[in-house]
Amino acid sequence: MILFPAIDLKNGQCVRLVKGDMASATVFNTDPADQARQFAAAGAEWLHLVDLDGAFAGAPVNEAAVERILKATALPVQLGGGIRDMARIEAWLKRGVARIILGTVALKNPDLVKEACRNFPGKIAVGIDAKGGRVAVEGWAETSELTARDLAARFEDAGVAAIIYTDIDRDGLLKGVNVSATAELAAALSIPVIASGGVSSLADIEALLDILPQSRKRGGGIVGVISGRAIYDGRLDLKEALQLLRERSA
Repeated sequence: MILFPAIDLKNGQCVRLVKGDMASATVFNTDPADQARQFAAAGAEWLHLVDLDGAFAGAPVNEAAVERILKATALPVQLGGGIRDMARIEAWLKRGVARIILGTVALKNPDLVKEACRNFPGKIAVGIDAKGGRVAVEGWAETSELTARDLAARFEDAGVAAIIYTDIDRDGLLKGVNVSATAELAAALSIPVIASGGVSSLADIEALLDILPQSRKRGGGIVGVISGRAIYDGRLDLKEALQLLRERSA
């Protein structure tokens, strides 16, 4: 299982939100490239980037900050936020992004997701953000009637590299990751699932590790977890968490 440190970008800065509320942003680093280097120095294997402004605008906004991060470290990066057409997908992959996260378009234009998976095998993830069990889009400003499981099932044979499942009701609140909902989603899919939202301590990582066998019912299972605020607040020691993952994988 991979731990993805999160860098959420707003106004060119590294921030964290509470339940997706842009007005609740807390700035943790004014230099996202410096933050990326810190994560790399701690031993991270991947970085998870979200252009928050782009998610609301429907087009990339923090491109300069992403470019600086890509130049600052050789770590593979997965990027989401405002990427809603093939041209943007191709452009970011050419610039060095390892994996593109498609969220709003997965609900509103699923054919684009499937086409992107055909064009760029292994490079496309689907971000499914749930509020009260229902899929939220447009930077979490709109909630649909579709469940996370129903949306994910639409891409079972599309070649999606991973489903990134975020429980919005827990995001940024340090309440603990929604282990049961994440495991249930993973067990229902053949697509690998990455857990996100609410990670508060090493205990959450351990809980996900303990439930891995159950999550692999269909073959994909939980393959990663994203953490932001807990790392920045010091409640989750990144080096300690990475060491635990290495030990358990061995």
